[in-house]
Amino acid sequence: MIKYYTPQDMTLWSGRIDDENDFSAFRWHQWVQRIDLNDDSLKPFDGKLGFGILGFESDQGIELNKGRYGASAGPFAIRKELSKLPCQFNQNTKIFDCGNVTSKYTSLVEAQNALADAVKKILSLNLFPILLGGGHEIAFGHYKGLSNYLMDKEKKNLGIVSFDAHFDLRPYDKEKGGTSGTMFRQIADLCEERGDKYNYFVMGIQKHSNTQSLFDTADNLGAHYILAKDIINSDIHKIEQKLEDYIKDLDEIYITICSDVLSTAYAPGVSAPQPLGLDPEKILILLKKVLQSGKVLSFDIAEVSPRFDHDSITANMASILIYTVVTSLANHIFD
Repeated sequence: MIKYYTPQDMTLWSGRIDDENDFSAFRWHQWVQRIDLNDDSLKPFDGKLGFGILGFESDQGIELNKGRYGASAGPFAIRKELSKLPCQFNQNTKIFDCGNVTSKYTSLVEAQNALADAVKKILSLNLFPILLGGGHEIAFGHYKGLSNYLMDKEKKNLGIVSFDAHFDLRPYDKEKGGTSGTMFRQIADLCEERGDKYNYFVMGIQKHSNTQSLFDTADNLGAHYILAKDIINSDIHKIEQKLEDYIKDLDEIYITICSDVLSTAYAPGVSAPQPLGLDPEKILILLKKVLQSGKVLSFDIAEVSPRFDHDSITANMASILIYTVVTSLANHIFD
């Protein structure tokens, strides 16, 4: 039984309808189906490609990290934008809303453990997890769920591909748990504890948003990183080559996007706005490059904070990134 979990109220999935029968005229709200992860009668999905959407209603990590809270409402806002998207994928592609895990009634540590259980359950149902944040503390629970799932698998060299302005490698109290700024250090410790290799590649790092100590920590842990200014000013093909070199030895890939990697023009509704952040077109190119590897196991997007989002710009941007994940993987499998 997954704790701190509720299935999704599907009335949120609504919008205009052009046709009630023609799939080519459908939007996501007409296609997404509800499942309850605590339903013991659930059977694994037997199709070629199914996605499981899961919200993480938490900004405890942001508050503990002294950031601007509000991202706990992110899953609601992102779903509203996803509802409007056209079904530009093969009809054999299925999308399920798996509900939400919340940290509202418990500690962040317990909520992250519940999230890990939910992620493992989604994978056991033969679905591709798409997680909606929530603060970027989503990453530790998400990774832990992936690691738990892969524990008894033959190929389990799991690597992280992150788009973020921050390293999120800050020190933390191992008794009390972490924040939205510590997840990838927690993951490094988890890998050491389990005897797994720590693979971390982050793109979009801002020098003005990270201390020298964090750069040193990244180097000491063997993390790979690319500064935002180097993505903006460099030949994108050189970045793609670095990605290829990193990906080639991995068995599975976990993609995580912190919305503050984007320029404030495209993502005003975040905890830590970045006026010199990335253009989304650059992220889309690099995201598609990773998806083309055929190794991506799971995806999340974090730090969408409706409290600071005008005209739902950030939530809409998140929906476009998710749309890219779904259509890219569907095209890879069915075309």
